[in-house]
Amino acid sequence: MKKFEDFNLSEKTMQFIALNNFKTPTPVQEDVIPAVLRGRDVIGISRTGTGKSHAFLIPIMEKTDSFLDYPQAVITAPTRELAVQIYEKAKIMAQADPALRIRLYVGGKDREKDIKQLEKQQPHIIIGTPGRIRDMFLDGGSLRIDLASILVVDEADMTMEYGFLDDVDQVAGRMREDLQMLAFSATMTDQLKPFFKKYMQNPEMFEIGERVRFNPDIRHVLVPCYHHTYTEVIKSILPGFQPYVCLIFCNTRETAAEIAEDLRSEHLAVTELHGDLESRKRKQAMKEISLASKTYVVATDLAARGIDLETVTHVISCGFPSDLEYYVHRAGRTGRAGSTGTCYALYKEEDDAAVRTLMKRGIKFEHARCRGGKWQQLRPYGQRPPKKDDEIEKQISMMMTKKKTKVKPGYKKKRAAEIEKLHRQKKRDYIRSKIREEKAARYKAKAREERNGGNGK
Repeated sequence: MKKFEDFNLSEKTMQFIALNNFKTPTPVQEDVIPAVLRGRDVIGISRTGTGKSHAFLIPIMEKTDSFLDYPQAVITAPTRELAVQIYEKAKIMAQADPALRIRLYVGGKDREKDIKQLEKQQPHIIIGTPGRIRDMFLDGGSLRIDLASILVVDEADMTMEYGFLDDVDQVAGRMREDLQMLAFSATMTDQLKPFFKKYMQNPEMFEIGERVRFNPDIRHVLVPCYHHTYTEVIKSILPGFQPYVCLIFCNTRETAAEIAEDLRSEHLAVTELHGDLESRKRKQAMKEISLASKTYVVATDLAARGIDLETVTHVISCGFPSDLEYYVHRAGRTGRAGSTGTCYALYKEEDDAAVRTLMKRGIKFEHARCRGGKWQQLRPYGQRPPKKDDEIEKQISMMMTKKKTKVKPGYKKKRAAEIEKLHRQKKRDYIRSKIREEKAARYKAKAREERNGGNGK
């Protein structure tokens, strides 16, 4: 196991590490810090909790010279909240080097005050959201980040999701030709690859952090949707449990907004958090979440990144994300600090492969539905009911078995009558099943006709 001393860091950087009470580097820090110190571009595929913030803050501390009076490093984060989190960690750097100037530029701050301050003195390290940094650099011309030699793009996939990658692109395109870029993302999407290729020279890529482990104190309950919407199923299960805070995860921003609105119409206390919210509403949502003032929080995976609450008692997963690691993260938002938690996974037919994959990976799902506030246990997921034919044949076989006791008069006639009765029951069950199928088909046809304006197409 490596030690921080192995990186040959300066006294001021070692003091910064000591101020954070770090003893040994995390796996991501072991990989990233030496690469950054060598001047390499880095792509880190990472998630929250791996120690990645200090994986770039430590080498930035080492490479920043506070005697030079110009910006030397720029760190972008897609949301105000995430930028503030990085800034709070970076402020400790100034305790190790009092001459070091670190500034935060995000929406909601006094822009004119920032501009006046910049006219007097430029910061050494700049942290902020892409839009505000772009505004201060390109539109205002007051922030001289064209002089900086390091650019960190934190949460790159989230930056792209929020539509801020273009802002980062415009900023990076006007920085130094020998720019060293560090990018961290939870996933490597095809949309990000052209951006990385444009600005990075033979980057080193690191898969950061261990595979997320399942928390044994979390119950996983599969809840079938059948032909119902997620909102309808959520409303059906809410009487079946009493949450303190319940996180409801959705795969898209549109679904999150729709479910939040539907739940509000039921007079439920709901906070929504996703990429379509404007800055003011997102700030308000984060405040509500931190205070646990609303029982239900409806969010997307990306928007919920950075939320760390010990008050979450239940999680509802509306379907499964394409990256199943995110499902584990969803469930892991509950059961914190040694407490137990429950994750209700709402599934549809198209989720079968995801459910089976998670089962193979070790998750033990219960299978249930809630009716009238009471939970009904269903047969284990994937277990088929016995065929009626097999049951009938089994019963007939038992009747045909010779008895050791003396047979009473008329036994054969009675046995034949019982067998005939079983066959009639089989026929009635078959007819009933066909009637149910026809009703379901008519229901779907009617719903399709209503969706298409009544033209039946």
